[in-house]
Amino acid sequence: MAFELKNVVPWGRNLDEYIKIFKLTDFDLNSKIISFGDGPASFNSEMTQLGKKVVSLDPIYQFTKAELKQRINETKETVMEQMRTNQEKFVWKNIKNVEELEQIRMGAMSNFVDDFELGKEQQRYVYHELPNSTKYDTLEFDLGLSSHFLILYSQLGLDFHIQSITEMLRISKEIRIFPILNLNTAKSEVLDDIINHFNSDFVVSIESSDYEFQKDGNQMLVIKRK
Repeated sequence: MAFELKNVVPWGRNLDEYIKIFKLTDFDLNSKIISFGDGPASFNSEMTQLGKKVVSLDPIYQFTKAELKQRINETKETVMEQMRTNQEKFVWKNIKNVEELEQIRMGAMSNFVDDFELGKEQQRYVYHELPNSTKYDTLEFDLGLSSHFLILYSQLGLDFHIQSITEMLRISKEIRIFPILNLNTAKSEVLDDIINHFNSDFVVSIESSDYEFQKDGNQMLVIKRK
C-alpha cells in the first residue's frame, strides 16, 4: 500500500526533548547519529546548527516542503483540540500545559520546514520506510534512535519490529527506542518478544528516561553490541 500524506498527522519534537528522551550526553551528541521516523522534528536542524552529525529517515521526506507545510497546517487545530480534550491522559511535567505544548510543537515543525530543502540536498533528511534496508554501511553510525514510532505502534506487528530493529542494529553500534508503551499507555504488546529475540546476541536493557508525557512513559529500550 502506497504511503499517503493525507494519512499522516505531523508532530515534531525539538532537540531539548530528544536530549531528555534518550538521555543524550555530550559524548552521544558528538557521535554519528541516525534517527528513524523523525518526521517534522527539529532535532536534525538544531543539531546541524551546532555542528553535529545527524541523518534523519522518514517516509514523509518524499514530499515537498509546500506539501508538508500544508499538511501541518491542516492537522494542527484537530490535534490541539484532541490534546485539550484529553489533558488528563498526559503528565504535565516536561511540558507545563497545552499552550506550551502547541508553542513547542509548532516551533519545532516550523524549524524543520525551514531546514527541509537544504537538509534534503545535504542528505540529512532521507526518504525511507522501515523495515526496508537502508543504503548505509554496516556499523556506519554510533547511535540509532527511534522516538515515538517503534514499539509505540505495536499494531505494526512483531515481524515488522524485528526486521526494523535488525536493520537499525546492522548500521548502528547502539540503538535506543522510546517509549516502550503502546498508544493506550499500556506496556507494548511486542516488547517482551523483542527483548527475547535480541537478548542472545546483544546486550538488551530497559533504562530510565528524563522525559515523561504519556503517563508512565519514562523508559526506553537500549540494545548494544556485546
